[in-house]
Amino acid sequence: MTSPASPDTASPQLGAGPRPAPGPAADEGLSRRLRALACTAPLHDLDVRKANLAGEYTVYAMAEVALAAIDHVTLNMDFDTGADHDQIVARLLPRIGAQAPDRPVAEHERVARWVLENLVNVGSVDRGFRAVYGTFGPDGVYVRRDYDFKLIEEVPGHGGAVYLRATDEAVNVLVGALDTDVTSAQIAAEVKLEVLISRGRLADAQLAAEQARYRTVQYAETLRRTLEATRRNVRAVDWLHTVPDMIAEALEHVADRYRHENAILTNIRKARDEAEEPEHKRRAAELVDIVKDCIRRHTQLQSRLLEAGPLFRAEQDRQAFAPPAAHTGLDLYGQLLAPLLPLPVEQAGRATDAFFAHGTGLRTPTAVRVGDLVDLLLAPPLEREHLGAEMPEPDLIATPDDSRFSEEQLARATTLLDLEHDAPRRLSGLLAEARRSGGDGEELAYLVALLAVHAASPPVGTAYRQGERRLLFAVDDGAELEDPAFGGADLIVGTALLDAAGMAADRKDAS
Repeated sequence: MTSPASPDTASPQLGAGPRPAPGPAADEGLSRRLRALACTAPLHDLDVRKANLAGEYTVYAMAEVALAAIDHVTLNMDFDTGADHDQIVARLLPRIGAQAPDRPVAEHERVARWVLENLVNVGSVDRGFRAVYGTFGPDGVYVRRDYDFKLIEEVPGHGGAVYLRATDEAVNVLVGALDTDVTSAQIAAEVKLEVLISRGRLADAQLAAEQARYRTVQYAETLRRTLEATRRNVRAVDWLHTVPDMIAEALEHVADRYRHENAILTNIRKARDEAEEPEHKRRAAELVDIVKDCIRRHTQLQSRLLEAGPLFRAEQDRQAFAPPAAHTGLDLYGQLLAPLLPLPVEQAGRATDAFFAHGTGLRTPTAVRVGDLVDLLLAPPLEREHLGAEMPEPDLIATPDDSRFSEEQLARATTLLDLEHDAPRRLSGLLAEARRSGGDGEELAYLVALLAVHAASPPVGTAYRQGERRLLFAVDDGAELEDPAFGGADLIVGTALLDAAGMAADRKDAS
């Protein structure tokens, strides 16, 4: 709801309607808080659903156990691996046993495994959580949006092992923030830690040190995901600007934090040695372990940052020179759609039925258990809409036009390479003619060179199946290209006419 306008901003017209809702910029703060609240909802849901367990489990504080589980997973996962499932269960048993000391250990273990499975969300398809929240669009219309997130996810490891890793959302639940900049949060946490130590507030300093360690883990997780995406597809990561800038900033960040943490470590040891109360000595000793762990993680992060560049170059070579697939892909347009479009429905239906019958794969049975089968048979039939369920309106975003070449340049390059009625020409001559065509001659020459290189391996089979009448080709006869901007072979570029009669005969045979 929108609040009424103040006297200073009220409209002078008596019949004016209510003011429009605030736009996305004004509503962003509320959206962030709603997403932060959504991340804690699965933890509260554990205490609601514990009554459904067989037995009396109301004595257990499930949200407390869940927070402890996220804490243990975050601190026990490494850069390459995660936390071991059984190890986390063993670390949770003392806390669960303290909540119900008279209950058997087997029950404590069942509670720990139940909490972990719910944090992973084992029962869902994608093992994630979804929350729905509302925001205002640019036009002031209230829009409901989905927020998908995970808290703990299972990742494969070496030798078939499965590890647990805490997500960014889980770390944000621990430190009480959402979408916080990792570097600024790390610096703020360590400055706060230094101030608390200097004032002797070791209990608060321990909490600040733990938050700084969580941010260190999250920073390493960001780098790990970037390297994993590079191993899958080197083109999916911006290694030209984004990642090099991130690596440079991260190395500077690690160097600053390393100096800062060593200074903090010296102050903690001094506070530990000078403390007279046993509680202060114990707090200081725990702080020493936490800060030493932060230094170890920063050292590991630095080594991974230094290995990121060689890894990118190795993956670029591996993916660029990987051998092509041994089998050819299916050309739906040339092999199925183009031959069937001229045919009547009676003849085309036989081909499409055969194709989709073999292409859809196996069907999973609807009922795989006797209980499911009984429920399915006894369930009353559902009334369905004639046209099916209403499809949601997609949230479309206009893609910016970032093409280097314009449509007019493409048309001029295509006209220049139209050699159907001319003899084949050298690439050097085509480039010289493109440069003489006008003020954007260099750009046009670059486009002509791209089209000519692409024509060095023309897709003859695809063009033949799709009914193309002519095809641009380029042949290397060993001549070297002499050009001020390009090097390589001086290709012979020409246009080949395809056999239209043979295409028509092939289509007739296919039908």
